[in-house]
Amino acid sequence: MKDPMAEPGIDVAILPKIAALMTLAVAANAREAPLEGGGDPAFGTERWRTLFSGDRRPTRGMVPGIADFAPFGTLPPRRHGHEKICFGLSGGGVVTIDGVPHPPGPEVALDVPEDAEHGTVAGPGGLRFL
Repeated sequence: MKDPMAEPGIDVAILPKIAALMTLAVAANAREAPLEGGGDPAFGTERWRTLFSGDRRPTRGMVPGIADFAPFGTLPPRRHGHEKICFGLSGGGVVTIDGVPHPPGPEVALDVPEDAEHGTVAGPGGLRFL
């Protein structure tokens, strides 16, 4: 018997299958993500492309993106209530975490603990990290 509340032409028996598909992983192409930032002094000259965020894609809790710094670009020191992991893609510079300088670079991962003060200064070739 067909559900009288169902839309015409929709078999309600497939609704659980549709719901299951909605929990599958999603993909993001960094080249297609909009370039943000660069205009707010609080973020220095950092620009970024958000790959996943709960307000844009069906993800929970994590907000990965690609940070892009022009040569000698900066992110002023800041703190926030979540841990942050940065994985170097290209370039170099200095990421200072709680007063300790760390050299980011290709294939280098940095962990910024929750509430740690951190800031970034890119090197002459710029800096790009996930």
